[in-house]
Amino acid sequence: MQRFLRKEKIMASLLCAMLLFQSAARLSGQTASVRLDLDKALEIAMSENPTVQVADREIEKKKYAHRGAYAALFPQISLSADYSRTIQKQVMYMGGDDGLDFGSMFTSIMDPLFKGTEETLIKSVPGYTPGTLGNAIAANTPPPVASTEDEGFPVGRLNSWGGGLSAGMPLVNVALWKSLKLSGADVELAIEQARSSKIDMTNQVRKSYYGVLLAGDSYRVFKNSYDNAMSNYNDIKNKFDQGLVAEYDLIRAGVSVRNIEPNLLQAENAVTLAKWQLKALLGMDLDLEIECEGQLSDYQSGLFAEYLATEGALAENSTLRQLEIQQELLRHTLAVQKADFLPTMQLSGVYQWSSMNNDFKFKTYRWNPYSMVQLSLSMPLFTGGSRLEKIRQTRVSMHQLQLQRGDVERSLHLALKQFQDNMNSCLKRFNASQKGVEQAERGYTIARKRYDTGAGTLLEMNDAELALTQARLNFNQSIYEYMVSKSEMEKLLGKQHVTNK
Repeated sequence: MQRFLRKEKIMASLLCAMLLFQSAARLSGQTASVRLDLDKALEIAMSENPTVQVADREIEKKKYAHRGAYAALFPQISLSADYSRTIQKQVMYMGGDDGLDFGSMFTSIMDPLFKGTEETLIKSVPGYTPGTLGNAIAANTPPPVASTEDEGFPVGRLNSWGGGLSAGMPLVNVALWKSLKLSGADVELAIEQARSSKIDMTNQVRKSYYGVLLAGDSYRVFKNSYDNAMSNYNDIKNKFDQGLVAEYDLIRAGVSVRNIEPNLLQAENAVTLAKWQLKALLGMDLDLEIECEGQLSDYQSGLFAEYLATEGALAENSTLRQLEIQQELLRHTLAVQKADFLPTMQLSGVYQWSSMNNDFKFKTYRWNPYSMVQLSLSMPLFTGGSRLEKIRQTRVSMHQLQLQRGDVERSLHLALKQFQDNMNSCLKRFNASQKGVEQAERGYTIARKRYDTGAGTLLEMNDAELALTQARLNFNQSIYEYMVSKSEMEKLLGKQHVTNK
């Protein structure tokens, strides 16, 4: 009995150990997080984001269509087979009201034959009387068969079988040749649209990543402010317990802590929302924990250098490049439409076998071959003016696109100047906020020492703490707005992200 109890205890211990191990593994999996830097985030977005994947598939589809267009240049070969069953045979009519006289039909053939035979008999048969042969034939020839228009006879057989090969290819087709260039430009447009999607996705990921850093820095600012307020509260409480400060100071310190708590909670919620937005862009599960490396202050060292390097042309702007490709598409379309006025030449051939029978004894069928090679030339003469109207429409579209491109280019130049001005303003704000942080930190240190020595008041220290918090927030905000403007400018200039790896 005791041995059995010991075994039960051992089994229970093992079961508990297994449950604890599984729980620990599950907790470990839940707490595992993915660490991201900006390059890694962009790499994931380029491979996992649905928008980028759809753009890549569109390129694939256009390439297949382009290859399919070349297929029209090659011979088109097809194999065919057919069978037909005659329900009622065709009726053939020969002759009319005057009757059908087979003798008269062969008169032109038989008369020279009779004449030659008569001459031979006269020379070779003694006593032969001329005309005897003709009279004998006429006497033994039946009268002609007469028929009317209502009479006829059926023709054909019940079963008709056929099968064979047919092939054809264009020899001269200018419109087809021009359409191949049109298809190639269509592929180029799809590639540029995919590039535009990637540039736009890069901009979104960068701004979202900077948003996570801004939210994290803001949370740290409020957390630092909360820790300072809590430290002040504990210090004042100790002094109050010793009777060194008034109760008003203790109450004010407690109110300061309570006033910071909502901002701290809001900042924490902002971090969560910013991470959700980034994970959605990266195509990640929203429940997956991520940690974004770095802080906004890591970018301050290169602000001025990056600003000086922002001068550039709009040659790589994706919108302008798409308009240029669309203009090229219209030029190719116009060339195809003009080619519709030119003649075309087609080469075709047929090789078939056919058989007609009244039964289904396939072994006895006689198959008759039939083959043909044809060279056809087609010259369009008149189509009601539709081709000419299409050409006019295309020319109008080209003029519209040219006007649109000029308007877009002016808008892009304006946006470029606005981004540059905004970045310049951010740099000035950065310089002011950087000095403001230094002064606010110095002021807070002085205010605290004054309060500790009794020379200052709690209100001064709270004002210094509030000024320090605001200065740090302004410092982070200036860097964030600069980086966002820089990302928007790079999108405008059509710059693609290149990883450092």
